[in-house]
Amino acid sequence: MFTQLKEILHTALPKAFKTAIWLLSLMVPISLGVTLLQYIGVISWAAGLLNPLFHYLGLSGQCAFVFLTSIFLNIYSAIAVISSLPLTIREITIVALMCLISHNMIIETIIQGKTGSSKIKMVFIRLLSSIISALLLNYLLPAETVKTVVQQVSEQQPTLWFVLEDWAIKMSILAIKVVVFVSSLMVLQQILEKSGIIEIISKVLAPLLKLMGLPRRTSFLWIVANVLGLAYGAAIMIEELEKEKLNLEESDLLNHHIAVSHSLLEDTLLFMTIGVAAFWITIPRILLAVAVVWMYRLSKMIFRKV
Repeated sequence: MFTQLKEILHTALPKAFKTAIWLLSLMVPISLGVTLLQYIGVISWAAGLLNPLFHYLGLSGQCAFVFLTSIFLNIYSAIAVISSLPLTIREITIVALMCLISHNMIIETIIQGKTGSSKIKMVFIRLLSSIISALLLNYLLPAETVKTVVQQVSEQQPTLWFVLEDWAIKMSILAIKVVVFVSSLMVLQQILEKSGIIEIISKVLAPLLKLMGLPRRTSFLWIVANVLGLAYGAAIMIEELEKEKLNLEESDLLNHHIAVSHSLLEDTLLFMTIGVAAFWITIPRILLAVAVVWMYRLSKMIFRKV
């Protein structure tokens, strides 16, 4: 038992550290650059250009800034912005769904490109899915007029030094999280694989994956992406591709799904803490993800026959 564990650690950890360093080499400079752009007002200016579109989605122009913040940063940043704005729960629910589909797009798109998918297509799918989901919720959700500030925050502009210090602290915490999560996942993957549990998981989830249009071999990756997020799921996907346990076509299909629906646990819980109903930000994502995969499969079948 001890010998097997030692062998697993010896195999998994070097690859885990290599993958974690690669992820951080993307996250650190991109995060710093976006933080600086946000500080000097570029993101706020760009959000102003989206105001007309957001009115068609039943949202005030301020929500465009929330959405852009999530695209370039993450869910935590989007919630921080929401906390400073007088929005109805209806508006928060709609923009929350948009953010959950399109958050952290720069880093996650690069990662999906690494795992066999077209970067341009992934961006298009996520943005279009965000708009479609917002249109649907705007049609389905009842009207609401009472404005609510989720949490009052200071409107005073922080200094650049404070912004950089805050970024450095958060990035340090994220770096530790990335190394720990990726290492743990790769060790867990090896344990599950050698014990045959992955095969059992694949058999149990096979009917569900078939319904969603996904290959059976993507079952463990689907679980990781939906519990921990796209980046961590992709870290394992890279490993699977290198070991040829997953091919590029299977990886691409999974990417089409998790581009729209991932991190169903943590990110959903974050928005629930500010009053958003889980149903409206979970079920639409899953249904849209399934629709995207089947439309992609159908388009491939049509082009093969032409």
